[in-house]
Amino acid sequence: MNFLKNLFGGGGNTDKRGYYIYVRPKRCDEIVEVRIDLYNDLSLRDDGDGYWIRKVAQAIRCPFAAEATLYFDKRKNLVTSEVTNGELVEKAEYDAWKAEKDGTV
Repeated sequence: MNFLKNLFGGGGNTDKRGYYIYVRPKRCDEIVEVRIDLYNDLSLRDDGDGYWIRKVAQAIRCPFAAEATLYFDKRKNLVTSEVTNGELVEKAEYDAWKAEKDGTV
């Protein structure tokens, strides 16, 4: 059973490749969890001095999509971010929203 938990991500966050951001599209209650694969999703910047990615976050019950552009250094640490039609929120806010939505609060 532990094999299946490890295979499908159960038992805690051990995702070494993933970088997560949490986006709230404009005029929406919903918060979208966005996973970025640090090994496959990032593009090398034109100046060769780091990486960047653009992700679109679309909530299920919201007509608006937010677009996040993130810039990373050579070690794949987040340097700066920009969000159009939405805002970045902290994981704690996402967890609270999810718990309220699931009725576990």
